[in-house]
Formats: sequence, structure tokens, C-alpha cells
Amino acid sequence: MTTIGQIMTTKLISVEQTATVAEAATVMGERHVGSALVLEGGKLVGIFTERDIVRALSQHFDAPGHPISHWMTRDPTTVEPAASVQEALELMLSKGFRHLPVKEGGSVVGMVSIRDLSEALAEQAEESEV
Repeated sequence: MTTIGQIMTTKLISVEQTATVAEAATVMGERHVGSALVLEGGKLVGIFTERDIVRALSQHFDAPGHPISHWMTRDPTTVEPAASVQEALELMLSKGFRHLPVKEGGSVVGMVSIRDLSEALAEQAEESEV
């Protein structure tokens, strides 16, 4: 059984909730990621995603200059590194998430995407065929 801890990325991309939509989008674009953790004093307070960028731009013509706190998801659902890929996938599909922060002992230690889970499940399927 593959765990989230085995496939998660530990290169955390984060912004503060005072960052503007444009600033967060720039950070995400430069790092080629679809989400950024929103941290305040090292504590996870939210997540800001591509979907939030689209929602912001569709609601306000000047959204790029607004703080992401208006559109981020506050207190996001998280998963622990020991969770199985299947558990995380079921959670993400049931809630409509594409990105899921990974927390251990109250601290964010990683991030996992629906793509990460799909690739892990494909690898598991290939290994079981051999």
C-alpha cells in the first residue's frame, strides 16, 4: 500500500494571505503549480488555487490587486502522510479537491495533487500486472 508520505511533494509553495491575486498567480506560475499554501507565522490558514484565480477574475475586473484572503479556502481539509493513496483519492473526489495539504503533528509537511494520486495508482496497477 502506497502512502501519501511516499508520493507527496515536500517543496512547499506558500504565500501570505495579504498577497494579491496577481502576486500569488505569479508565484504559482513561476513554480508551475496549481496551488499555494497560505501560511501565517508558519501556520496553515488557507489554500489558494487556480480555481480561486478564475473565480476572482470573473467577479472583479480589478481582482489582481486584491488580497487573496477574499478568495482562498480557509482552514483547508488536510491528510496525514500515513494515509493511503486510495483514502486521499476518495476524500479529494468526494469534496471536489485537486490539491490537498499534508499535515503531521500540526505542521504542514507536504502537498499532494490529484495528478500525484493518479500516477501512484497507475504505478500500483502496473506492478500488480507483473
